[in-house]
Amino acid sequence: MEQMNLADQRGSQVSISPGSRALMVAGAVIWLALFVFGLHGLYDRLAFGSLKTAMDSYIPWGLWVSSYIWFIGLSAGSFLLSTLVYVFKLKQLEKVAPLALVVALITLIMALLSIWFDLGHMGRFYRVYLHPNFRSAMAWMVWLYTAYFVLLIFETYFALRASLVRGRSLPGLAGGISRLLTGGRQQALSEEEVRRDRRKVTILATVGIPLAIAFHGGVGALFATVVARDVWHTAIYPIIFLVGAFLSGGALFTGLIAFFWPKRDDYWRATVRLLGRVTLGLLLLEALLTWAELSVPMWYGVGPEYEELKYMLFGPYGWVFWVVQLGLCTLVPLILLVSGGKSPRATGWAGILIAVTFLSTRLNLVLPGLVTPELAGLQFSYHDGRLIYNYLPSWPEWQLLAFVISVGIALFVFAVKMLPTLTGRDVA
Repeated sequence: MEQMNLADQRGSQVSISPGSRALMVAGAVIWLALFVFGLHGLYDRLAFGSLKTAMDSYIPWGLWVSSYIWFIGLSAGSFLLSTLVYVFKLKQLEKVAPLALVVALITLIMALLSIWFDLGHMGRFYRVYLHPNFRSAMAWMVWLYTAYFVLLIFETYFALRASLVRGRSLPGLAGGISRLLTGGRQQALSEEEVRRDRRKVTILATVGIPLAIAFHGGVGALFATVVARDVWHTAIYPIIFLVGAFLSGGALFTGLIAFFWPKRDDYWRATVRLLGRVTLGLLLLEALLTWAELSVPMWYGVGPEYEELKYMLFGPYGWVFWVVQLGLCTLVPLILLVSGGKSPRATGWAGILIAVTFLSTRLNLVLPGLVTPELAGLQFSYHDGRLIYNYLPSWPEWQLLAFVISVGIALFVFAVKMLPTLTGRDVA
């Protein structure tokens, strides 16, 4: 069996997808464009700090904070999806669970990069560890991320250790990585060792459930505790962040399985169908929470948060809500999931569309609370280029986001090529 798995691994090193070479070339060109485009943004950030961003003293959080929340939600959602296997023993997703862990780890790295670039002094991030403030919600969030990152590394390792040992004889870099991560081990894992690894994964996944809920719900709580921002100061914000994480992470994973899983068999179709149903349920719940968030203050047109929500819906960037968030992120995927529920391709496109356009929902969570003056007339009291209640991400901000995305894509492709088991090529 081990020799068969190794043979299967050697044959799988050619590509990560059964798609045509033309599609792979197109994907490589898109990635290269993102990477080159993003390098300029990286240079601007390192050379000029935040000078070339559109953020100012009134609007200190912009695209990078929004993308950080987007990525951290993708990570939490993917991780919690893996717990359906490792904690709740859902057999249908057993083969794809390791990939969910790797996706969670990669998107976490993307989130940490995004928020690191947003820091005014990037080199001072360590001070939150050396000079702790235990009453700071932001400090607790950093510590929870650190614990989650460590937990993810160990859980992913134990989930993949058996396949890493099997891959020790692979040629080239893949075999070298397997030997490095297993300490040069020569013999396969015994059945008792495999059982012990599974128990460790179960324990780590169980611990990770409240941890993932705490850190992403904590992001929502961080916003909700800002009393001066009326649209944020609501108890529903942590719930909105959690449901959004479940939806976006599940949708991303649905799209990846639909398009990157190489064996287009009955198992693949059943798995995509199951993930599509989960995504549909979460999409409806997300729509319900959005309606609850908007309908109450907008119904009578009163309350301090009314002006902020009106800006989001009918301001100069209202199209982000109506076209992107409501249209591309909700209605179009809903139609694909309902009318094309038995089509893996339609389900996959729905998942990718939700995952990609979900950035719009995060922009609409962050920015409305910042673009309205805390005091009436404040925008007319002081005049300076750094005191403007208007925000549109600058090109360097978009470029740096493109760089982070290109890093994430490169890490995903590298992981899949070096660890064929992630896409089912080493599943006995």
